[in-house]
Amino acid sequence: MNYFELYQLPVSFHPDQNVVKQQFYALSKKYHPDFYINESQEKQDEVLELSTLNNKAFQVLKNPQKVLQYVLELKGVISEGENYTLPQSFLMEMMDVNETIVDLQFDPDAAKLADVRGEIAQIEQSLNTELNNQTAQFENQELFQQQATLANIKDIYYRNKYIQRLKESLAKL
Repeated sequence: MNYFELYQLPVSFHPDQNVVKQQFYALSKKYHPDFYINESQEKQDEVLELSTLNNKAFQVLKNPQKVLQYVLELKGVISEGENYTLPQSFLMEMMDVNETIVDLQFDPDAAKLADVRGEIAQIEQSLNTELNNQTAQFENQELFQQQATLANIKDIYYRNKYIQRLKESLAKL
């Protein structure tokens, strides 16, 4: 059972947060282990498993980044340990940013650091805008159209991961 089925929601990059909370609290009450203390060990184990599933579902469905990854995994578009190759054009664009970060490690410069942070923020904003457009588009498409959109979302997902690594490098400076 996937998290969307558990919460009786359609698979979506933007699950209704009110429904997510309502379902979480309803299932928390229904599967609270204390209510099953007099049941068989088998029933207690089953309830504990359902309670754990409910908690995991809530942690994923309330977080937009985790929802993004979860839906892509659910749709079979990404897999753990996948070796995705970013487009050459993106990597070329990032080469200057990477060179600036390396330079800053050896020769700190507050103005240059602020500039590169601003550049990364602009790239991130652009990616997030495109991601929002693609995920909204996905919600309204027929199944046969969704595959191309999922491929675009996957690409943006990996570009964002790259940007996050750059931000982590900058945080260490």
